[in-house]
Amino acid sequence: MASHLSSGRINLAVLRESYRRELLECLDRCTGSKALVWDDALTGPFSLIAEYSLLKEHGADKMYPLRPGQLPRNNVANIIFICRPKLSLMDSVAQNVHREEETAGCMKEFHIFFVPRKSMLCEHKLKELGVHGCFTNIDEYCLNLIPFDYDLLSMEMESSFKECYLQNDETSLFYTVQALMTLQTLYGVIPNIYGKGELAKHVVDMMLRMRRETVSTEQQITPQIDNLLILDRMVDPLTPLLSQLTYEGLIDELFGIQNTMVKLPPENLTTGDSSGGGPQEGSSEMKKLTLNSGEQLYAELRDKNFSAVGAMLSRKAKLISAQFDERHAAKTVGEIKQFVSKLPHMQAARTSLSTHVSITEMVKERSSTDEFLDALHTQQDFFKGLDTDKANPYIEDCIARQEPIVKVLRLICIQCMCNNGFRQKLLDYYKREVIQTYGFEHMITIQNLEAVRLLKTQEGSRSYPNIRKTLRLFVEEVKEQNPSDIAYVYSGYAPLSVRLAQFLHRPGWRSITEVLSLLPGPTIEEVQQIPIGLRKRKSSITSIQSGTVEPKVTLVLFLGGVTYAEISALRFLSQLEDAPAEYLVATTKLINGTNWIESIMETLSPKPMNPF
Repeated sequence: MASHLSSGRINLAVLRESYRRELLECLDRCTGSKALVWDDALTGPFSLIAEYSLLKEHGADKMYPLRPGQLPRNNVANIIFICRPKLSLMDSVAQNVHREEETAGCMKEFHIFFVPRKSMLCEHKLKELGVHGCFTNIDEYCLNLIPFDYDLLSMEMESSFKECYLQNDETSLFYTVQALMTLQTLYGVIPNIYGKGELAKHVVDMMLRMRRETVSTEQQITPQIDNLLILDRMVDPLTPLLSQLTYEGLIDELFGIQNTMVKLPPENLTTGDSSGGGPQEGSSEMKKLTLNSGEQLYAELRDKNFSAVGAMLSRKAKLISAQFDERHAAKTVGEIKQFVSKLPHMQAARTSLSTHVSITEMVKERSSTDEFLDALHTQQDFFKGLDTDKANPYIEDCIARQEPIVKVLRLICIQCMCNNGFRQKLLDYYKREVIQTYGFEHMITIQNLEAVRLLKTQEGSRSYPNIRKTLRLFVEEVKEQNPSDIAYVYSGYAPLSVRLAQFLHRPGWRSITEVLSLLPGPTIEEVQQIPIGLRKRKSSITSIQSGTVEPKVTLVLFLGGVTYAEISALRFLSQLEDAPAEYLVATTKLINGTNWIESIMETLSPKPMNPF
């Protein structure tokens, strides 16, 4: 099922298997039939670790979402709560336990597993609610970095950015360090550590301290990861605000990808059967599709600029059609047998093609609207440095039309970043327009955006033009169909975060010392000592046949979130002929501009709609 996890330089199936084994050990501690009560936010991540059939084999006969009130009627021996250590969830847990005890007496055992760590505050809350003593087990299940693909890991901590920057709660950083220690246990100590930003400094300091405390029990494993690059999201806040223009990035922008799954309207999806397909009949429920490199066509499409997708689908359609036409040339029994053996693969390829043609049509329909294109052109003017120092007519029109506030705030923040802050008069004007149009409840949201420096006044010299020029963040003639630079993922803008990763290996950060000093937070460079024997073995791993040294593996960890477009840009660098490094990406959360702004907003009003 998860064979795609083992196809990269680092076999992430090993990490998944480690999580599965630990989960099953947790379940097996509870003897007898079981009902699992899930925190909603965990069901998606857990589906990437263990399928329902596996849980059922270990006695998990029933599964329920964690809700206030009473659980559905059941006759299991154990009720197991699996939830995050959030105080807000403890009331629902307590209600479930009380109601079960009222109806079933003392016939059932209760267990709770906190993910990824136990919380003294939650245990104290359970005591206050009078249910702490009802639990046979109060334990933890250490699910941290979840393998999404052969080169992608995510912790899916949706509020980590807000907790760190607005609530001064760095618990998520501790979880991140624990996750890095787990990786080092499985794949060896990472010799070289680089970082940029305040949060990156905290993580590196904790990581080095934790290793010093455990070095005596450290397993002697040859390092498989050569470098760790930790980037604080606030080192590059502009990139996630911009509209992604890769195939995968646009699907996320327009429909939302959650735990490799996207929900799409079934009436717009065509089947790939021999009759030529057609709209799927029946259920009006949204259809879930899995998006990962396990599907060959998606692996080829996802990192392309959307403008190149149509031509590639056309080529695939001609190739598949030619393969099916081979049946006419099959004359002998052997030839017919050979054709029949290839048929299942060809039919799967045709189904896949049909699905992605449908998705492409849906994406094109939404990305061709005036609302999307006008917003995109405005963004592109901003990162080129055009008219960033005055009120933008398009933003004013959006406010006048009362377009979704997330869209408006996103554009204002992009303009602010590209102008290195606003003059006080312009900032006050935008704030007044937003509050008068959308309501005074958004004052707190604006304060939050100012607190995380997405909205700010100009201070000192304008550093953005210098950074843009030195790092070549704007590429005038970008080749979207046949790219030669990472700027293709935003049709002209090169993600600053990925440029930093690129410069790290060639020609090195010492060549951009001045630019690094303009970016927020300290610059980190540390070396973790490993035994000489392990170093020698590592240095001998070369591609002897070609006479070249194998590219180094660099783990890029984004604290505060990463976009699919940035991941595509790193994959592009990995695939270059003379690539000095192959990149493995890890993050606290997969984000886009909309859900990142939403995570900073105060939810005093209904959740904002997708701006497109």
